[in-house]
Amino acid sequence: MIRQLSIFAENRKGTMNRITQILADNEVNMNTLITNDSAEFGIIRMLVSDSEKAAKALSEAGYLCHIDFVVAAEIGDDCGCLNAMLTALSRANINLDYLYVTYSSLSKLPVAILKATDLMEIEDFLAGKGYHMLERLA
Repeated sequence: MIRQLSIFAENRKGTMNRITQILADNEVNMNTLITNDSAEFGIIRMLVSDSEKAAKALSEAGYLCHIDFVVAAEIGDDCGCLNAMLTALSRANINLDYLYVTYSSLSKLPVAILKATDLMEIEDFLAGKGYHMLERLA
């Protein structure tokens, strides 16, 4: 499993610039970034080089941060690889809260990032199906 940093931020001009500047100033490298927004606020999810350091710096700057775990599984780079993984999870009646796909600079392969209530269930299931589980991306 990998630690994921989630930031609850106001949907205003310059917010992402301020967040990335704080991370740069604290020498925290972003490996993955995904944003989900609503009219007034958004959730920014990141995989970073040091989630504790990032959360501390961003919290001190007034951002609400949360660190949790997500499952990271390498998938192939061929058409249908993500669908095959999702089909296997569906057939096993495993529900996901959300997922996104990123890239591993180590293996040079796409990586599915998965969030669900029972992360151990997903990790054990996918490992049993032959998927390589990651503990870091870079």
